[in-house]
Amino acid sequence: MKKTVQVVGAVIRNEKGEILCALRSPKMSLPNLWEFPGGKIEKGESPEQSLIREIREELGCSIEVFDQVEDTIYEYEKVIVNLKTYWAKVTEGVPKPLEHQVLIWLPVTSLKSLVWAPADIPAVQKIISI
Repeated sequence: MKKTVQVVGAVIRNEKGEILCALRSPKMSLPNLWEFPGGKIEKGESPEQSLIREIREELGCSIEVFDQVEDTIYEYEKVIVNLKTYWAKVTEGVPKPLEHQVLIWLPVTSLKSLVWAPADIPAVQKIISI
């Protein structure tokens, strides 16, 4: 039986309404696919606490977390991922690609131009439809 992993992703919006997109590095699983930055929820953490910690570790900045965007379950070859995405904004610092290959800010209308990790696609579709 496959293990289900609880993960969170931040849909970070800037003052221009652009969304922060992160390209997974060649060393990560699902290399060279785009995602919303975030990571695994640790034992005892709420999704929001986990997201704040993960963004500090991955991007070196602080965020404020808002409403949930999407809650997706996606079955990969070796694992089942339950990805909860939340709207967020940077409150301190500038996002840096500490673990990702590259970070870019894109207008919502351009999100479909990227090749997204499968679990992130429902959130992308929801954001585009708002």
